Amino acid sequence: MNRTLEHILPRVQKPARYTGGEYNAVVKDRRAVDVRYALCFPDTYEIGMSNLGVRILYGLMNEMDGVWCERVFAPWGDMEEEMRREGIPLYGLESGDSIADFDLIGFSLGYEMAYTNVLNMLDLAGLPLRSGERTELSPIVVAGGTCAFNPEPLAPFVDLFVLGEGEDVSVEIIQLYRQAREEGWGKEEFLTAAARIPGVYVPSLYEVSYHGDGTVAAVTPLEGAPARVTKRIVQDFDKSYFPVKTIVPSTEIVHDRVMLELFRGCIRGCRFCQAGYVYRPVRSRDPKQLAEYGKAACEDSGYQEMTLSSLSSTDYPCLLELCDDLLDYCAPRDIGLSLPSLRADTFSMNLMERLQRVRKGGLTFAPEAGTQRLRDAINKNLREEDLLQSCRTAFAGGWSGVKLYFMLGLPTETDE
Repeated sequence: MNRTLEHILPRVQKPARYTGGEYNAVVKDRRAVDVRYALCFPDTYEIGMSNLGVRILYGLMNEMDGVWCERVFAPWGDMEEEMRREGIPLYGLESGDSIADFDLIGFSLGYEMAYTNVLNMLDLAGLPLRSGERTELSPIVVAGGTCAFNPEPLAPFVDLFVLGEGEDVSVEIIQLYRQAREEGWGKEEFLTAAARIPGVYVPSLYEVSYHGDGTVAAVTPLEGAPARVTKRIVQDFDKSYFPVKTIVPSTEIVHDRVMLELFRGCIRGCRFCQAGYVYRPVRSRDPKQLAEYGKAACEDSGYQEMTLSSLSSTDYPCLLELCDDLLDYCAPRDIGLSLPSLRADTFSMNLMERLQRVRKGGLTFAPEAGTQRLRDAINKNLREEDLLQSCRTAFAGGWSGVKLYFMLGLPTETDE
């Protein structure tokens, strides 16, 4: 840690956000790597470190020979003020080096409110905001995540977008970048080649024309870019990377536990759910493989809580089998097992009995709307009787309360 940073940390909230050095963080010899990747999450450390996608990409890229991926988070206001006053550029947590010196800078876009943080982080790094003003091959600014499916708000600032799941395409982009540098390509040559990778959208390779009222008339691809970019999906989920050795934070984060991803996608068709459409089709992991991952992750990290994560965990076909396997391991070690995403119409006494074998966590159901008409309109397919029956089951099993999620302001909703 440099002296200036050491000097300012006592003046900010939660200095552990900015120091790195956590258990399982990956530190490599700069001289032994030829590609450096700044994995940026445009929100605070506590939120970014809770993101499973960040954990997956961090572990995956650091397993590549010659690649060093470091984490970068948006500083809180007090830290940003100190960094600007002292002239400290935005840096990678593992090395402390300015991300302006990295080869690729990748942003994970999970929600639209973080877009301004992307621009602020580029500014903190001392980089020009607009992609057209960054003329060299490095750094290349990449963006992916669910919000990359609507890339146009950030199109002037990002060199290339990844549409869909990032595990395979991130490796392909790094390999192409390595080739580009070895062969002396310029930035335009690299971007033109990158546009041929399935799932990659390069905004500068498209010409947009507009009608008189400002609406889009046509989007015309240039230089051989595809007319339509098709999202990438991981075809074989059982063979996809899972971060068993995950970083254990030095300070409290939002989801401080082992997270097991049961499946991607969702069998439901709720009209309000972006993730349900983005992550189609449904792909499940083998329950025995999941159990091994969960046990290994607990052994490595020392966590005392494990979450079975997905868009609708009770739709996982092998859920009871997996719970039994994990509970045989968790119960003697006092490791809690939780399901954060339960549907009220699939909650059962069998499942409830398993969930409270170690310790009783909270129960959350999501009716989403207050009337059957509105639930039907958003395709929630949940009846009030289902919700009441699930509450009866929970209360009979010893719970004294449940949490309910609702959305306000749905189309056609009235004051009543």
